Amino acid sequence: MSEPTPPHVVVLGGGSAGWITASLLHRRWGERGGRVTVVEDPATGIIGVGEGSTPQLKALFDYLGIAERDWMVRCDATYKLGIRFTGWSERPGFESYFHPFPGPVDLHSEPAFLRNCALARRAFDVACLPDRFFLSARLAELGRSPHPSENFPFAPSYGYHFDAYKLGAFLKEWGAARGIEHVAAKVTGVPLDQDGNVAALLCDDGRRLDGDIFVDCSGFRAIIAEGALGARYRSFDDNLFNDRAVVLPGPRPQDFRPQTESVAMSAGWRWSIPLTGRTGNGYVYSSRHISDEDAERELREATGLRDPAAEARFLKMRVGRLETSWTANCLAAGLSQGFIEPLEATALHIVIATATEFADAYEEGGFSAKYRDRFNDQIAERYDAIRDYIVAHYRLNQRSDGSYWRENAENSKLSDRLKAMMTAWFTHKDIGAANVELYPVQAYSSASWHCLFAGYGSFPPQEKFVTCPPQAQPAEMSRLDAMMKACTINFPSAGIGGPAD
Repeated sequence: MSEPTPPHVVVLGGGSAGWITASLLHRRWGERGGRVTVVEDPATGIIGVGEGSTPQLKALFDYLGIAERDWMVRCDATYKLGIRFTGWSERPGFESYFHPFPGPVDLHSEPAFLRNCALARRAFDVACLPDRFFLSARLAELGRSPHPSENFPFAPSYGYHFDAYKLGAFLKEWGAARGIEHVAAKVTGVPLDQDGNVAALLCDDGRRLDGDIFVDCSGFRAIIAEGALGARYRSFDDNLFNDRAVVLPGPRPQDFRPQTESVAMSAGWRWSIPLTGRTGNGYVYSSRHISDEDAERELREATGLRDPAAEARFLKMRVGRLETSWTANCLAAGLSQGFIEPLEATALHIVIATATEFADAYEEGGFSAKYRDRFNDQIAERYDAIRDYIVAHYRLNQRSDGSYWRENAENSKLSDRLKAMMTAWFTHKDIGAANVELYPVQAYSSASWHCLFAGYGSFPPQEKFVTCPPQAQPAEMSRLDAMMKACTINFPSAGIGGPAD
């Protein structure tokens, strides 16, 4: 019996999500007879703000065979070793912390971090701010590249900062040169067949685009998934208050560090993302707690960008997800599928995971919908696990000012799993074991949960702390500091332009 032929995939919408999905599925099936077509309306704008990624974007480019030297300069990209959170806690000594992407060297320091966290949870006075325990935090502080010298074999995990519009344009050019068909047209109709599947996409120039699988990357409009197929949407607005963002570009950074800045504001938080030619700035906020005008004013004051010639843009966010990412013969991806605000830069992470896991399930089922329900359950699990981790940032905040932060700290509309995770921390349970039990689809590691709790200083009151006895075996910080210092000398300056700077 001959092997079934891979599908013809038609992707509605370009941008980063559309072209990442198209590129990944073409790489997966193109050499075996599969086809990919991307149709996008040339009149539809793309947000194109500075954006950050997790290490999954590097893994994707490695899979596609795209070298950093070929894309980073084209997309104003810089390295990202993690995220620095500032102002989310007022507890002395915990006003700022770094959330790293753990790498091989950290296998030697992470156990000491977890051990000290366990001791601090029991009110022993030990070092437990994440920054001292992870190589990425040290490298980011020093402005170092994630690429070590040849004599040092342990490179940290890292992501990127980039211009989202330019990344989509680069992938469009890359994909078209490798056989992905590009159609510039507006889709005006989505007829269904008698079984309720998408039969084709009808374009304003008279073309009819037939396919086997249709991918909806039409943004918050979700033209196919919601509009034509009626997929149900589940809002997260009772968990996550932020529904707006104001974006303001700034000049090229002078003191470059390969990290995203996440700084608490009066009614949300602002990002600072260093690109090669400018700094991406934005303020994510709750419209129930601050007006657009006041949010813009607060962002300008915080960044010093008071010149009205620097035009601010406002974005509306719909925070939630579809109940089923794969409906009939349509896969929703990007904003059509859902959005969990940009706090941990998970948007493209989910796009990549969705395309990869869909390809696995579709192919395992003999290029059929046999495993559609299993896929939908796994993606929903991933979304909800990420949501819980993001919600925890707000629920655990240790600020005393303003109704926004107080309401977040008092929010009781949490998932049972997040409540259980918080209970595990404050009752001295094993967080690694709790993470495995509560979140079968692992979105964040035990180390990441420890960084969040410990980074805020989620420990007993300082006045209850006592000296830690040697028999409790706290981390030997002098030895750890010496090891980290010895490691950092193997990493050169990151510059600001990646490998071609």
